[in-house]
Amino acid sequence: MKKKAEKKSIRENGRASLIYRRILLKISGEMLAGSLKRGFDFDSIRSFADQVVDIHHLGVEIGIVVGGGNIFRGSRIGDEILDRVSADQMGMLATVINSLALQDVLEKKACFTRVMSAIPMQSVAEPYIRRRAIRHIEKGRIVLLAAGTGNPYFTTDTAAVLRAIEIKAQVILKGTKVDGVYDADPLVRPGARRYERLNFMQVLEQELGVMDTTAISLCKENDLPLIVFRLQEEGSLRRIVLGEPVGTFISR
Repeated sequence: MKKKAEKKSIRENGRASLIYRRILLKISGEMLAGSLKRGFDFDSIRSFADQVVDIHHLGVEIGIVVGGGNIFRGSRIGDEILDRVSADQMGMLATVINSLALQDVLEKKACFTRVMSAIPMQSVAEPYIRRRAIRHIEKGRIVLLAAGTGNPYFTTDTAAVLRAIEIKAQVILKGTKVDGVYDADPLVRPGARRYERLNFMQVLEQELGVMDTTAISLCKENDLPLIVFRLQEEGSLRRIVLGEPVGTFISR
């Protein structure tokens, strides 16, 4: 009984100190490829999943949107090769594949998950229904929101913002390979300056490339903050949900 009481106390204290209790985590498909250019680097995926499991045990409610760039990126295919609509549909299917891969890794770590797809495919994923997604999250399931918005011409960044608004997430966390937003590409210009805080108008006016303009405009209109951070940095998700300054914080 004493051990149970101690565990309950730790769990309650952890939840009491959370700054963010419901988040939408956006990661690119390339993050799943890790050091590889294409496909899956399961060591990287497991490392990322460990961070997700860690904050889930703290009591954080989690929705995840994964891109499909490690498999197929429709925007890189010219219209002379494929019709844009067909290319975008292929990209959306790639996000379903990525969501299923991440689901399997998370469930091997004893987390309950659901994959919900904006494109109906009942044999592999639930159809996305907003109220059902919220209910899954309230029951402590990690929900992977796949297939973008279900429509061509919209990026997974826009889909992530839209889903975050729909599930009433408090913040969007965008996991990248760099530790925030810079005034130039830090991988090309080592002297580039990192921003600690920005507002949405600065992101739009300076064309900082954090997300596409539709996604940033949606964040601005709905007063939804965005944090851009380095996903590979161990413990970064825990630090963010506990309120520590990590990456670049963008708000209205």
